Amino acid sequence: MLIFLDTEFTAFVRPDLISIGMVAEDGREFYAERTDYDPKRCSDFVRETVLPLLGRVPGAACANTELTERVRAWVKELPQPATIVYDFAADWHLLAVALLGRPHSKPPGDFAKQLYLDSHTIAHPIFERALNDTYTPDWPPHHALADARGLMAGYRAWDQYMEKIRRIQ
Repeated sequence: MLIFLDTEFTAFVRPDLISIGMVAEDGREFYAERTDYDPKRCSDFVRETVLPLLGRVPGAACANTELTERVRAWVKELPQPATIVYDFAADWHLLAVALLGRPHSKPPGDFAKQLYLDSHTIAHPIFERALNDTYTPDWPPHHALADARGLMAGYRAWDQYMEKIRRIQ
């Protein structure tokens, strides 16, 4: 099962998780926002663009320890094996931190496979069009759940397009 992941975080240097969104290909969704990140560590971009988007999902706010419990519970319910699809390396790292409740480079054991979408994939016009078509005024870019949904839409459209090409070859 594919799980599409996106995170929002304080800054590129020493990122600290602010919010995390995951969308499974079967429609299940997970979203949480941390209440205990340090706003002083946020970049100007995050303060201006990301923080105003928080608070849109009732019940999403929680402290880091509760976030770990929520992520673990959601992941435990997934059919195995899971493949996490992401487009930025920090997303994978921050998922690991969320799962483990402490800094770590990767999630534990055989939690999931990784599918990193490189710039050639996410910059493809088919991918970009499908991704951008998911955004609305209520669910704009840079909201982790909206971005995870967009990542899924972009990947599906790109994969269908590529499947046609693979059949021709």
